[in-house]
Amino acid sequence: MKRGRVWLVGAGPGDPGLLTLKGARAIQNCDVLLYDYLASQAIVDLAPPDCERIYVGKRAGTHSLTQDEITALTVKLALDGKRVVRLKGGDVFVFARGGEEAQALRNAGVPFEIVPGITSAIAVPAYAGIPVTHRDHNTSFSISTGHEDPLKGYTSLDYAKLANPKSTTIFLMAMATLPGIVGELRKNGLPDTTPVAIVREGTKPTQETLVGTIGTIVADVERARFAAPAVVVVGSVVNERESIRWFDRTAVFGKRVLVTRPANASAEFAQALWESGAEPILAPAITIGPPDDPAPAVAAVARVREYAWVVFTSRNGVDAFFDILGASGRDARAFGDAKVAAIGPKTAAALTAHGIRVDFVPDTYVNEAVAEGLATRTAPGERLLIFRAQEARDVLQDMLRAAGRTVDAVAAYKTRYVDDPDLRAKAERADIVTFTSASTVHGFVHNVEDAATLLAGKTVAAIGPITAAAARKLGIRVDVVADEFTVEGLLHALEGGATV
Repeated sequence: MKRGRVWLVGAGPGDPGLLTLKGARAIQNCDVLLYDYLASQAIVDLAPPDCERIYVGKRAGTHSLTQDEITALTVKLALDGKRVVRLKGGDVFVFARGGEEAQALRNAGVPFEIVPGITSAIAVPAYAGIPVTHRDHNTSFSISTGHEDPLKGYTSLDYAKLANPKSTTIFLMAMATLPGIVGELRKNGLPDTTPVAIVREGTKPTQETLVGTIGTIVADVERARFAAPAVVVVGSVVNERESIRWFDRTAVFGKRVLVTRPANASAEFAQALWESGAEPILAPAITIGPPDDPAPAVAAVARVREYAWVVFTSRNGVDAFFDILGASGRDARAFGDAKVAAIGPKTAAALTAHGIRVDFVPDTYVNEAVAEGLATRTAPGERLLIFRAQEARDVLQDMLRAAGRTVDAVAAYKTRYVDDPDLRAKAERADIVTFTSASTVHGFVHNVEDAATLLAGKTVAAIGPITAAAARKLGIRVDVVADEFTVEGLLHALEGGATV
């Protein structure tokens, strides 16, 4: 029987970008994933498709399984020969009961590894612009739990030491017991003027920060109806927030952004949105597949060295080209002396990854600019291959043929609409809807017939003028159009550098 193993992995505080590389590798190679309430869905989604995912989360008053049941399940799965990741919010050993689980595994003879995570005690204040240490404020900090074992019947916290105005005190899981904690700190001499910050849903697009003092914070929480999960920071370092806060200052912070790109091309944009404080909602409106007739593309790749130039109008075309090339047992040497053009930097980067140096990228990433640039770089009669989408506009080959060039325009792939019955519900949740091609607009309308009405109260952003024109032709108002026709340019436009 295959011997099982357990990885106790800290998921970090919520932002999936804060997961460690070692933690990601463990999740990507596990058979079973046992995950907590605080583990981000984006991190859970790193697990393989055939991985069994079991939610074992615990919230105040709501436990899917007891701690003993979670530990017993972890041991059983490992003894059954499974590779198990026990995914815990924050760090494994910071008030997460990871030590108890590790002891149980050792007692059962189960091999295990500890993969530390970034604790919310440090990360959450940092995302709120609060340094837990600062030479102008403190020489130490402490992390305490606000949720001690209720069976003890007493507190182990030394409030006489915690009530130190020259130190920073951080409380985790303290919202339910906050009045008692504040009372003890005041009783032990901490001034009522001592600053306090409470950060809920830290490092996520839903992050909120409430700032008060020891004398006001309990009433502030009640008035604002602040609830867990939250981190409480006590000390004068809280005063630094207004000068160095960063995460919740961006223009898209807290916004829910619908991403209609194909599933295999959405990760980069989604990550950039997370890092800007927005919540990406993945709703692929299109998918990329082979053309109706793949034979012309296969034939063109076979004779690629016969062309003076090979032109790629998307990364999808690059992928399709090298899939065909690889299937025939060939590599980048097949290009011979042919020069290569790419419509934009992302397409050029995809070619570079395959060992191809790109000879021309236009300043403006549209077919018209490609045609104009190639017209000055080629001679009449020269033969060019355009590797493109089956449904692409004919403007590129038409302009080059008008300039006397011989052009073979080959369908490398076909864009198809995704049938998603949930797309409308996803769009209703969104504050911002993004379109990164005319095809994504049509794919969206394919799923949502009254798209113009649905989007009337939302911000609609297009990656460029052609995409914007496609939306407007269908009656969809466009609020933001990127000046640079890339996802980075689209995000920059959403953050304030837009044209309409």
